[in-house]
Amino acid sequence: MLLMQFSAATADFPEIGTWQPEEIRAHIEFMRDTNDKLTATGELVEGQGLAGPDQVRIVRAGADGGPVVTEGPFPETKEFLAGYWIVDCETPQRAVEIAAGVSAAPGPGGRPLNMPIEVRPVMSAPPVEV
Repeated sequence: MLLMQFSAATADFPEIGTWQPEEIRAHIEFMRDTNDKLTATGELVEGQGLAGPDQVRIVRAGADGGPVVTEGPFPETKEFLAGYWIVDCETPQRAVEIAAGVSAAPGPGGRPLNMPIEVRPVMSAPPVEV
C-alpha cells in the first residue's frame, strides 16, 4: 500500500486550494496517467484521493455501542492522509519505484512536489509467529 501523506511541516509548496486551476488540472491528470499505467501493467488494485481533514469524522463506539462522532476540522492536525494506492508488485523494490514516481507529481509551476509516500506491505494473514 502506498500512502500519500501531507504535512504542512514537511511540504515546501502551498496548499492545493491556492494553486491555479491549470496546476490542479495538471496534478490530477498526472495521477490519472499514473493509475492508467499501473492498470496497464496489471499492478493497480485500488487507488483513491481522499477529502481534506475538514471532512474527516472520527467514530468511536459509545457506552451503548452506538456511534459517537467527532467532526472536523482539526486545526491541530499536522499530518493527514491525502490518498492511497494498493498495488500488486513482483518485488518490494517495484513498490518503492512506483512511490518515487508518485512523489514527483507536479505542483505549482509544474515543479515536482516530492511528497513523502509511505510504502507498507498489506498483510494477507497473521504472521507465522502468532
